[in-house]
Amino acid sequence: MADIIIDIAGALFPARFETKDAPKTVARFRELLPYQDRIIHVRWSGEACWIPMGDRELGIGYENATSYPAPGQVIVHPGGMSETEILIAYGPCCFASKAGQLAGNHFLSITEGLDRLHAMGRAVLYEGAKDIVFRAVE
Repeated sequence: MADIIIDIAGALFPARFETKDAPKTVARFRELLPYQDRIIHVRWSGEACWIPMGDRELGIGYENATSYPAPGQVIVHPGGMSETEILIAYGPCCFASKAGQLAGNHFLSITEGLDRLHAMGRAVLYEGAKDIVFRAVE
């Protein structure tokens, strides 16, 4: 059962919130829905794409944080050491920035379409930024 649909340039990826392990992050992100932005490829982290959010203060701190998200895991770095950002892993990944290794709250997991996620990540790498929308499932 999906809680949310992630739409990356028309490719749909159902996902579920990790409410038990990241309740504050999930609650804050639900307030932002529908969330629309542009996703770009990471520079230092490996096979992942990210949404830079700049100085946006989410007020969540760390919970269920990881530096090594698995493919299909979506994490949010709450800011501080580096800017606030959302990262979607599509392959091997060690979350980092020019400031060094980072950790982000694993708050969302893609439940379908993992077989297409790698191709989408590579398309972002080779073709450039894509539109992304997170929408709640009704």
